[in-house]
Amino acid sequence: MNAHPPEAECRLVILLHGGPGAPGGLDGLAAGLGRLFRVMAPSQRRSGGAPLTVGIHIDDVRTLIESLGGPPGRPALVGHSWGAMLALAVAAAHPMLVGPIALIGCGTFTARARAVFQAAVDCRIDSAVRRRLEQLEEDSADIDASFAAMGELLAPAFSFDLVEPPRTGRCDRRGHDETWADMLRLQAEGVYPAAFRVIDSPVLMLHGRDDPHPGGLIRDDLRHVMPHLESNEFEQCGHYPWLERAARESFFEALCRWLERHAR
Repeated sequence: MNAHPPEAECRLVILLHGGPGAPGGLDGLAAGLGRLFRVMAPSQRRSGGAPLTVGIHIDDVRTLIESLGGPPGRPALVGHSWGAMLALAVAAAHPMLVGPIALIGCGTFTARARAVFQAAVDCRIDSAVRRRLEQLEEDSADIDASFAAMGELLAPAFSFDLVEPPRTGRCDRRGHDETWADMLRLQAEGVYPAAFRVIDSPVLMLHGRDDPHPGGLIRDDLRHVMPHLESNEFEQCGHYPWLERAARESFFEALCRWLERHAR
């Protein structure tokens, strides 16, 4: 947890990292929000034992919220990429526990959106990067290190002009594969995004126009079940808005203003 303002009534914001299986990477986001809010950035459960599922991650966030006992009011959830998807899943399962929800670079909920995403990434990587990715995929000596290296290789394809590269903690490839497989199963069975219809919390989608994740398609898929969804796009901005040279100031201004409005 980062430093936060001393006011007892300061609104709690819980950050949910991406991946799945890629903890950390949100230090800059936590620092920017920490000027106005009390911020927590928990690492999600790692693999081990029974396969990880979306439901397990939901229960972990629920347990965290219930353990806090304050400050008053429902905490805000701010999720990045997979973390944005998890925030919606938590709110759908426990709508009375969750306050405003901000989705940053939200992941995909339909096969069509995933196909557009993959095509965009393929167009942005050259043959050398592709060969290196294939080598890392075949490396079984340390799958977690290979997974982290793949993320570093792909960062330029996900970005416009970063002030610094995104930095994650110790990755969990097995946790990623297990969790994402379960999310795809739930989507194929029609659970998501349909389950989000019960969400009555304010929801804001923040998306960079240079993010290979197709913001327009993702927004429309979500707005079909959450008509109250608000959306804000940023020029010269990729998947990590808080690190983008041109967009980070406007990104923080939009996110903080929205959180402050809905924290009252």
